[in-house]
Amino acid sequence: MDNLSEALEKLKIASTDSATDSVESCLDCLLKALANSGTEASMKIQEMGILPLFPTLLNPQSSCTPKVANIIAEVAKNEFMRSPCVEAGLIPPLVQLLNSTDQEVLLQTGRALGNICYDSHSLQAQLINMGVIPTLVKLLGIHSHNTALTEMCLIAFGNLAELESSKEQFASTNIAEELVHLFQKQAEHEKKEMIFEVLAPLAENDVIKLQLVEAGLVECLLDVVAQTVDGEREEDIAQLKTASDLMVLLLLGDESMQKLFEGGKGSVFQRVLSWIPSHSHQLQLAGALAIANFARNDGNCIHMVDTGIVQKLLELLDRHVEEGNVTVQHAALSALRNLAIPVVNKSKMLSAGVADVVLKFLQSEMPPVQFKLLGTLRMLIDTQAEAADHLGTNGKLVERLVEWCEAKDHAGVMGESNRLLSALIRHSKSKEVVRTVIQGGGVKHLVTMATSEHMIMQNEALVALGLIAALDLVAAEKDLVGAGLVSVLHKLLSDERSAPEIKYNSMVLICAVMGSEPLHKEVQSLAFISIVSKLRAHENKTVSHQASLTEQRLTAQS
Repeated sequence: MDNLSEALEKLKIASTDSATDSVESCLDCLLKALANSGTEASMKIQEMGILPLFPTLLNPQSSCTPKVANIIAEVAKNEFMRSPCVEAGLIPPLVQLLNSTDQEVLLQTGRALGNICYDSHSLQAQLINMGVIPTLVKLLGIHSHNTALTEMCLIAFGNLAELESSKEQFASTNIAEELVHLFQKQAEHEKKEMIFEVLAPLAENDVIKLQLVEAGLVECLLDVVAQTVDGEREEDIAQLKTASDLMVLLLLGDESMQKLFEGGKGSVFQRVLSWIPSHSHQLQLAGALAIANFARNDGNCIHMVDTGIVQKLLELLDRHVEEGNVTVQHAALSALRNLAIPVVNKSKMLSAGVADVVLKFLQSEMPPVQFKLLGTLRMLIDTQAEAADHLGTNGKLVERLVEWCEAKDHAGVMGESNRLLSALIRHSKSKEVVRTVIQGGGVKHLVTMATSEHMIMQNEALVALGLIAALDLVAAEKDLVGAGLVSVLHKLLSDERSAPEIKYNSMVLICAVMGSEPLHKEVQSLAFISIVSKLRAHENKTVSHQASLTEQRLTAQS
């Protein structure tokens, strides 16, 4: 340490005299001390006020510059030295050095900046504002043959790409082409992993997704999958997962997805389809997720159903019924749900036996699977009276729905259960379905659903309750009274924020329950006439007309 103190004192003097030889020997001493005892040497450098000397020493023309940058990189490995480096004004001269043509200067400068800004989003954002991204991308293109420099650029990209503010700058460069070109040259697993770590955060941006697709990344990923699908080494399994996950991520962008779909004739689309019957759970998962992503517009969905994709998904689900892979179940159900959205697909999918296969997962205890199962069935029966009738009279299904309507720990499952219960009644308009729901204890849940914060759910509940009252009021009477239906309707009609359709369906329901003596008494006791008479002046003509009819009914039966 005495030698170090001496060298630091000499450096102070030499740096003011611009004596290059003396400075270089001092710098060599510092590097040696840092190599032997980095923390102690860093503290000594800080104590003796050496850091403020470095900005002037970071001269692009000086032979000392790579060593100074190297010292800063070593010092900044210590967390306690990063703020002093910033305060000493080291970032601006280091950023300037990224324009150097000297590869050693570039390498040490990149290390220094990386270590100073390590784990600091604010400092990384500062670098982005100073324009380092286009500079680094250019360096990657020029020095792609230099392994150390390439790795430095990749590490920097990986850190900067985590910041949302970086995406726009990356999108304005040719980063996609450079990374794909670099990826194509790599044979080693570790190098590919480094590039993957940059690609994943960048591919979250839709503009960059398209750029990566156009640069040929998809073909690279498909090659990785083909090379690793039968591999048993850990690195093969890791690469297979990373490549297939990244493929699915690229499909989340509308433009990139449509470009790869190519009207259902694209080679990429066909290759991804072949993943579904694969023996690899990872590829089955990625294949099903890819189908779910391709199924984001009606045209794609119709084409896929017409070309037999549903059967592939059903066969996949059948392989995962008993102790199956939950993520694969979830992904396959997601794909089926999306495919069931276009009206023309519903009857085709029902004929293919989708509902029967989906019902095999009714006993699943996994909320993500339950959620997708419910959504798929709800999409399938929309406007399909026969299917709604068939499912709505399935006592086991209704029993499970009622159970899930109470799943307070899983709001999504609870909401979807309520919506499916309502949909079975609304689309079947069947007395048998209504009776099954009443016997299964579902009425109280529909009354609670009418108080939802979501208007669409309120409305679906009110329409279903209206059908229950119209088709079997006698059987439902006890449950409607017990669930406090009339007071719920009073609140909905009194609330100025209630949408016109909510007010309309609430009044229709009031008229429908007047045939029940106990419900009629409750309606009379809550003085509905004054609320309804005010609604006759409502700006919505349908509401004002229904208010007149409801008032007449209330007056006649008072």
